[in-house]
Amino acid sequence: MLLSSSSPRATSSPHSQLSPSSSQESWESMLPGPSSRNNFGSSDLSPHGLLAFPSGSSISIIDSRSMQLVSSFPIPPPPSSAAPFVTAIRWIPLPLNRHLLSSEPSSSHLLIAAGDRQGRIALLDFRLKSAILWFDTDSKQGIQDLCWIQARPDLFILAAITGPSTLSLFNASTGRCVWKYDASPEYFSCIRRDPFDSRRICAIGLKGFLLSLLHLGDSEEGVVIKELQIRTDSSELLKLERDSGGGLSAAAAAPASAAFPLYVAKFAFSQHWRHILFVTFPRELIVFDLQYECVIFSSALPRGCGKLLDVLPDPSNDWIYCAHLDGKLSTWRRKPGEQVHIMYSMEELMPSVGTSVPSPSILSVLLRQSDTTLQNIGKNCSDVPSSPYLHEDFDNPFDFCDESQIISKIHLISISDDGKIWNWLLTAEGNADNQKDEKKLGLVNDDCTVPLQGANSNTMVSFARGRELNVGRPQEEISMKISLVGQLQLLSSTVTMLAVPTPSLTATLARGGNYPAAAVPLVALGTQSGTIDVVDVSANAVTSSLSVHNGIVRGLRWLGNSRLVSFSYTQANEKSGGYVNKLVVTCLRSGLNKMFRVLQKPERAPIRALRTSSSGRYLLILFRDAPVEVWAMTKNPIMLRSLALPFTVLEWTLPTVPRPSKDQTSGASDEASKPSKASPSDSTEGSSTEGPQDDTSESFAFALVNGALGVFEVHGRRIRDFRPKWPSSSFVSSDGLITAMAYRLPHVVMGDRMGNIRWWDVTTGHSSSFNTHREGIRRIKFSPFVPGDHSRGRVAVLFYDNTFSVFDLDSPDPLANSLLQPQFPGTLVLELDWLPLRTDKNDPLVLCIAGADGSFRLVDINVNDKRPGYAPRNRNTKERFRAMPICCPILLPSPHALALQMILQLGVKPSWFNTCSTTIEKRPHLIPGAPSSVGDLRTYMINIPPLGDSVVPEMLLKVLEPYRKEGCMLDDERAKLYASIVDKGCAARFAFAATVFGESSEALFWLQLPQALKHLITKLSRKPPSKGPTTKSVSEVDETSLLSRISSKGKPTEEMEGDALQSHGQQRLMAFDQEELWKSASERISWHEKLEGEEAVQKRVHELVSVGNLEAAVSLLLSTPPESSYFYVNALRAVALSSAVSRSLHELAVKVVAANMVRADRSLSGTHLLCAVGRYQEACSQSVAKMGCTYPAQ
Repeated sequence: MLLSSSSPRATSSPHSQLSPSSSQESWESMLPGPSSRNNFGSSDLSPHGLLAFPSGSSISIIDSRSMQLVSSFPIPPPPSSAAPFVTAIRWIPLPLNRHLLSSEPSSSHLLIAAGDRQGRIALLDFRLKSAILWFDTDSKQGIQDLCWIQARPDLFILAAITGPSTLSLFNASTGRCVWKYDASPEYFSCIRRDPFDSRRICAIGLKGFLLSLLHLGDSEEGVVIKELQIRTDSSELLKLERDSGGGLSAAAAAPASAAFPLYVAKFAFSQHWRHILFVTFPRELIVFDLQYECVIFSSALPRGCGKLLDVLPDPSNDWIYCAHLDGKLSTWRRKPGEQVHIMYSMEELMPSVGTSVPSPSILSVLLRQSDTTLQNIGKNCSDVPSSPYLHEDFDNPFDFCDESQIISKIHLISISDDGKIWNWLLTAEGNADNQKDEKKLGLVNDDCTVPLQGANSNTMVSFARGRELNVGRPQEEISMKISLVGQLQLLSSTVTMLAVPTPSLTATLARGGNYPAAAVPLVALGTQSGTIDVVDVSANAVTSSLSVHNGIVRGLRWLGNSRLVSFSYTQANEKSGGYVNKLVVTCLRSGLNKMFRVLQKPERAPIRALRTSSSGRYLLILFRDAPVEVWAMTKNPIMLRSLALPFTVLEWTLPTVPRPSKDQTSGASDEASKPSKASPSDSTEGSSTEGPQDDTSESFAFALVNGALGVFEVHGRRIRDFRPKWPSSSFVSSDGLITAMAYRLPHVVMGDRMGNIRWWDVTTGHSSSFNTHREGIRRIKFSPFVPGDHSRGRVAVLFYDNTFSVFDLDSPDPLANSLLQPQFPGTLVLELDWLPLRTDKNDPLVLCIAGADGSFRLVDINVNDKRPGYAPRNRNTKERFRAMPICCPILLPSPHALALQMILQLGVKPSWFNTCSTTIEKRPHLIPGAPSSVGDLRTYMINIPPLGDSVVPEMLLKVLEPYRKEGCMLDDERAKLYASIVDKGCAARFAFAATVFGESSEALFWLQLPQALKHLITKLSRKPPSKGPTTKSVSEVDETSLLSRISSKGKPTEEMEGDALQSHGQQRLMAFDQEELWKSASERISWHEKLEGEEAVQKRVHELVSVGNLEAAVSLLLSTPPESSYFYVNALRAVALSSAVSRSLHELAVKVVAANMVRADRSLSGTHLLCAVGRYQEACSQSVAKMGCTYPAQ
């Protein structure tokens, strides 16, 4: 969790382990439920590597490198309404704020725009977990998609698709709507921004309507639009519209993803070619040229392929990835010299091993773009000798892995509806001959199992074999390989049950002996899908997800601290009736499930609830309108007795605390309040009027249908009446059936369906009651008690309206001193229980809550002597245990992040990062007993800056020292890359620092700066000495000769395609060599050779002239027919351009133009043109020929 700035370590790295919990630390956290199609498949991956995606009405933030949950929080719901689904999400494209004089710590670079199903849009700060701006939306039709427009450096516009067909623009500073467009009856599907122009966005519709929008930036309303249409087969969509009732149904007012969830239209801008869009419809891939406003390629899916879900262009290579609804990923490779894409491989994104039936669905996929920039940094420095720091500071046990044949690597993140986030590594490798030698040495095995470096994992990863891709070069082939390198499991389904372990001091470990069982920080959650998720609350993570039942988990309880018992039931059949009850004991240590009480025939009644004793020895099975069974939960469970009484509720006594003094008759505490060294004589269950109980006996309280109360004691196989001291007769009322109960000696607390709460002391008979003025009571839970508490009667009460309150029964007026749930507006509570880990009276009371939105939450309840209540004050969230550090520098406080950025730019020795692979001798602070680093930290710098105060680097290093000690600066992969480029010049370090902090444009600038300077120096060295006006003519001659050598005729050669393979993605778009630029432009010209139409001809002529192919431009202009409205304009341009090439071409052009004029009854104009170039004989011939054609007609 992100914390306040009072703790630098806590704010930046939610994975550390600091000092013991203090009273100012908060346990509050949240685990979201799984994402679903109701969230419209929305997700966004920031340049920093932070993945944001919605789950129900909440938003989760994931670190995509370590695959750990950073934060999860709900969007504030509308007044007096349930929280709607979040349907669109987008990170704001702002860099790290560099205003150091700002009084408040800035989080403007970590803002998220989110829209929900009710049409609301908010700008959220995930550090504060609250909205800082609500946009003025006047529609409640739901948000389909969001996109940012940067019209000016100081003007950000948020574009939103509202409802089925409305595109709105909002000012990000004021939240005011500044422009709106309605495309009815089209359904807008998605909206994207042009990577080459931040002012331009495009929106695509399900029926092929394409809207191009350019914000001019001079004012908020300065918008230029262009309406285009992509031809596609919409027959399936029309059928879906007819089936839904057309405009008469509610689907007509719903967003596209709500009306047609399985009919998806998506597009993406090419990152290699301007104006090129890749558009996908359910069964078609289209390449669209915005400049020519036409389709230049389209391909239907082969038979057997699932519908398309999304399209992802590779930022490094000229191929694209397409995700399919059936969980597959296809790779499409572009043919050399053409915009023709062919499917080359198909991979599984949802492995069939270990998945449930039916298989989960893929909701969204994203590419981590920063991988490409880091890869380009490494390639730019590949021709420089290897850095010595890479070998001195890192242990590399896998140096035998040859990465020289790896063309590119990029991570793909996929989100499935079973609560899993998958991290895939896509690798393009060349077909190297030296792999044969490696196989002889045993370094490469047949199933391609290799150790994966830089994936924060020490496991071996088995690559799936991809289909070989022929890229046009006969001597070389590449293959695509995909491997799973990480996975995060969140809650697998909507939570239906919640259970916390409450083992008593007499509970047994490993099912044997009477040794006390320690409390464990685990919470078990039953789900609708039949799985049981076990949550480690100290790490706020799902430790295991066990598939136990085929249907809804309807009951779940702990047996001690290592076993679970759960049940589900299904109706047998409609004819015979009856129910099939399934009871399962699950061992968390082994993961094995064991069924018991297996019957051959269906039963008359289903199981209603389970109740387990705190020791885990006994189990009560409650049936609907049937006797209650008492079971001894031994290795093979044994039924002890069947109690044929009309029970309404049953509850076992909670574990007690050892009595501190002899005169204290009873004690009440959680099992965690005392260490496990308590003697058996102190572990009694309490005293009754008949004498002390046995150490191994346990009791449960119950209520009957007629309102009667009782307490039974279970000792071994014997069940006897506890014989408590009964309350007065007025205590039992007939106006309300008892529906909830809690029992901790000596108190029994009951709630009825009228909202009354009664409590009774079984040792003295004292009782009392009050009315909550709420609906019926469903659950009552005693809070954990530790010595020193002023109250032992604090209870949490869950009502039938899914709200809860906390009451202190020891106070004179429990209703006045209560907490009435102010912290969850719009969120209903399904189940709750107290977290049994409180060991000190200063520790907060923590409630575990299963929400109706499918989430699991921990909530702090602040209790003081005056009044209990929810604590809204700013407190540090209790540090979570992390299996590995979260190395995301953008999460640091802004001043500390800027300090790290400056250190990376100045150059620091890689051992300073203290990563997992740093050599041991470079990490003395990790050795127990080693002294802390108190020397001059400047020794970590590779060079002390000659300018400025030399103490500045040391100050920066001291500020970052707490983060460095915990190894949360950079992960292994980036630290090793930095080690390889740290001494390769400041430009490489600046590019690396910019990439780490998500500023890809700045990184591209630093990557190209050396080439730009080299180009400038080369140009200056070739420039001849100044000799007056002759210099210009010489330069012009050189450029003309260079132009004449470049021809765009024909398709690119294999050599050109090979050069493209070695290019570094977008870097080639910033080339400085004219010849390289003209090669790229010439390849693009070949895509449009078959296009027809006058507008296309004009654009093709412009492209030909821009690359200097004037001959082809003249030829294209001369092909204009005389009846065209462009004939005279093109004739003039053809004659003018031909004169710049050669006299012969000029005369030929004039001759063709004149001939066409004669055909168009403009013989006099044609004659004049021929005479102007000295072609008198041809002029006369044409005139005579024309007269010969006309005179006979007279």
